[in-house]
Amino acid sequence: MSNDAVQPSDPDPREEKFVVDTGLLTADQLEGLAEEYCTRYHGLNDTESPLAERERVLEAVRRGELVVWFDPVENTAGLGSPSGNGL
Repeated sequence: MSNDAVQPSDPDPREEKFVVDTGLLTADQLEGLAEEYCTRYHGLNDTESPLAERERVLEAVRRGELVVWFDPVENTAGLGSPSGNGL
């Protein structure tokens, strides 16, 4: 037998999610991410107006409590915890 056993390969770093500096994004892009975040997390909770939280979400982004994560595999961005893997 040979030693050609399949070794688990290291993940390709080009496929790992990463945090995007919010200074590189326009206000419209940040507002769109905040709206998506609000509807994703509050839209199904019988909340009358999930977008009412948008300003609080944007303030959390400014304080660094939420960051923009980019997933190069899915080509998507979203807000998430700085310590998590986002999306």
